Amino acid sequence: MIALIGKKLGMSQLFLENGDVIPVSLIEAGPCPIVQIKNKNPDGYAAVQLGFGTRKRINKPLAGHIKKAKLKSVGRLFEIRVNSPDKYKVGDKIDASIFNNGDMISVAGWTKGRGFTGGVKRWGWHGGPASHGSMAHRRIGSAGPGTSPGRIWKNKTMPGRYGNERVTIKNLKIVKIEKNIVYVRGAVPGANNGYLLLMKEEK
Repeated sequence: MIALIGKKLGMSQLFLENGDVIPVSLIEAGPCPIVQIKNKNPDGYAAVQLGFGTRKRINKPLAGHIKKAKLKSVGRLFEIRVNSPDKYKVGDKIDASIFNNGDMISVAGWTKGRGFTGGVKRWGWHGGPASHGSMAHRRIGSAGPGTSPGRIWKNKTMPGRYGNERVTIKNLKIVKIEKNIVYVRGAVPGANNGYLLLMKEEK
């Protein structure tokens, strides 16, 4: 797996040579320094830990952890599983040059958090009668069986926390790369300035 940490800058559009207009997401991808390398012995799996961005304050354990990579601050850390970690070195930087125009990638991110919501917004319930006096316009109503089994079935759609979940969108096409800005066709999860993970299968 080849991957890069990025930040969602927003959405725009591009005009193709034939005049078609396509929607694109702009992602600031890298550069990502390698902070740590893990091997099957003794860690149990092979992975590369990447860093991205900066933050105003970091604690001492994190400062000591990133010191080997000659970093003073890091905004986000991600581990990427790799087939052969030997070809990577701590301190090396990976940038958008690992991708090419036309590459198909997967983008993982965290959806916008919407807090505690009702079932109409969370699950698309149709709701109750809209007429005066029904008193059940958006209420939950009956939740499940009474005597048997005397409990709510598992996976029943209910009100609750909505959003702030990790979502992966597969088969997104890279349309254009400008320095460290990657133009991806279509939408990617999360709000602007949110962290993303751009992944491409290793050949």
